[in-house]
Amino acid sequence: MAFDLRKKNRLILGAIVIATIFIVRLFSLQIMNQEYKVTAENNAYRYVIRYPARGLILDRNRKILAGNDTAYDIMITPYEVKALDTADLCRIFDLDIVEVREKLNEYRRNRRRIGYQSIPFVKQATSRQYALFMEKAYKFPGFSGVSRTIRNYPYNAGANLLGYIAEADTAYLRANPGYRRGDYVGRTGIEQSYEHIIKGEKGYSIFLRDVHNKVKSSFEDGKYDLEAIPGKSIISSIDAELQQYGEMLMNNKIGSLVAIEPSTGEILTLVSSPGIDVTKLATINRHYNELVNDPLKPLFNRAVMSPYPPGSVFKLVNALIALEEGVIESGTKYSCSGRYNVGRGVACHPHPSPTDLTQSIMMSCNTYYCIAFRDIIDNPKYKSVTEGFSRWKEMVESFGFGKKLGTDFPSELGGNLPSTDTYDKIHGKNRWRSLSIISLAIGQGEIGTTPLHLANLAATIANRGYYIVPHIVKGSPDTLINTQYRERNYTLVDTNNFKKVIEGMYLAVNSPPGSGATARRAAVPGLDICGKTGTAQNPHGRDHSVFICFAPRDNPKIAVAAYIENAGFGATWAAPIASLLIEKYLNKEIKRLQLEEEMMQGNLIGNTLRR
Repeated sequence: MAFDLRKKNRLILGAIVIATIFIVRLFSLQIMNQEYKVTAENNAYRYVIRYPARGLILDRNRKILAGNDTAYDIMITPYEVKALDTADLCRIFDLDIVEVREKLNEYRRNRRRIGYQSIPFVKQATSRQYALFMEKAYKFPGFSGVSRTIRNYPYNAGANLLGYIAEADTAYLRANPGYRRGDYVGRTGIEQSYEHIIKGEKGYSIFLRDVHNKVKSSFEDGKYDLEAIPGKSIISSIDAELQQYGEMLMNNKIGSLVAIEPSTGEILTLVSSPGIDVTKLATINRHYNELVNDPLKPLFNRAVMSPYPPGSVFKLVNALIALEEGVIESGTKYSCSGRYNVGRGVACHPHPSPTDLTQSIMMSCNTYYCIAFRDIIDNPKYKSVTEGFSRWKEMVESFGFGKKLGTDFPSELGGNLPSTDTYDKIHGKNRWRSLSIISLAIGQGEIGTTPLHLANLAATIANRGYYIVPHIVKGSPDTLINTQYRERNYTLVDTNNFKKVIEGMYLAVNSPPGSGATARRAAVPGLDICGKTGTAQNPHGRDHSVFICFAPRDNPKIAVAAYIENAGFGATWAAPIASLLIEKYLNKEIKRLQLEEEMMQGNLIGNTLRR
């Protein structure tokens, strides 16, 4: 009996303890913890979002590429909407009255689901429109204004590079729960890559509602309001003046112009032409359909997304591999009669013959590289053609080809690099030979490289055998640079072999008249530009004009790739354009004014439209 009494007392004591804990906790939540009360009684409050200013995007010299202006979003809270002057609302914001009425009917049907949420009704209203709206706010119950920043662009350049901002769509909201309807987010370019740094943190103000759901006053004099935190600024690697100049050179041309600082991998210029007009960037939603339907595809960033055939600039890679594999030396000579006469043959342009390695680069001899390439693939130290090809492919990949380089710029593609499986499917297993794939000798066939890859090749040769992954930002207190953008990526080719190839690139630009050098139009006295022309065959129309280069020869400061669609020989357009970019960067002024005018006035758009 005594045992039962003790057991009963323990149960009673336990119940009292548990009840005490619940009472204390309930008191804490309901009386002491005002923040919980604010959340629990959410319907009694109105939260007004405070949007942060996005961080600035600066160039490498701290000049503003993307700044901020003030705009206003007109918000609607469907539960608060009553009879309103729809016609006047439409006049203020230049809206279609039929569309507005349809939208209001939709909100009315869904207002229980939306609740007291405020959602955007008019996006990015001007200061003048907002002032008119505020004067007549009494006519529009349920409508309110929220200030937010939109971008401005001091330089008329870099739209595709900077990227645009747009309202987060349903798919984005599902994948990113930290965002809500009405938020804006970077969708392309730097704005997308560094959204997490640039966006800042939203704040809010809390207001009380009365029994009629009308806002009365600030809750607790703003004690529980949260200030918005502005986004951090980005210091990009871009040179604003050079970017603007590059876009001027590429006006009325289709293609890309990419410049890299070899010693750091920092991208100095990244031009995709034609691109988005910077004046349309801040209000991209108004122009999006127009841009999407433009046959010249201004939204498509060719610099990182177009897998072009590299053409003859790829001979530099084959020359380096041939040297490393020991199938040629710098003094190795081959004769050329204007054609490689084996199998179906490969045509070559007229030039002095025979040529050694240096001359083959200077004069861009196709025959030389057909012979060298076949010697690489058929090297007797390998047991089979597939083994020789696999070694060639491995060495090509060490230059960054056939894969994404890993840049911090979004939407980068890896290009194309064929494998043994590729040719087994085309020709049959073990039924292809070095002659079957001879087009790879001159950068044609199944290989595709982006202009960024080609600029990286120029930087790799400038560095005598390594590259740092190209990237679009510089390190700063707010932007710690990824370690991969400091590491050297070495090729499988010995440094000494690069010196032999660079001699040919130097002579291609700086040889005297009558020498057969292909890139003399790129010469700038005193800059020691080293380069290689390319004319990439195009089955859909005129050949593409290609040129890669770096300068100066010793201690290079800039490496450039120019790729211009349907522009013919590399020496005609790509070489002078790339050299003008180098002249602008290193000399800060242009002395070859006639050449500059010729390049800027050239209109090659018709070459593409007529194909």
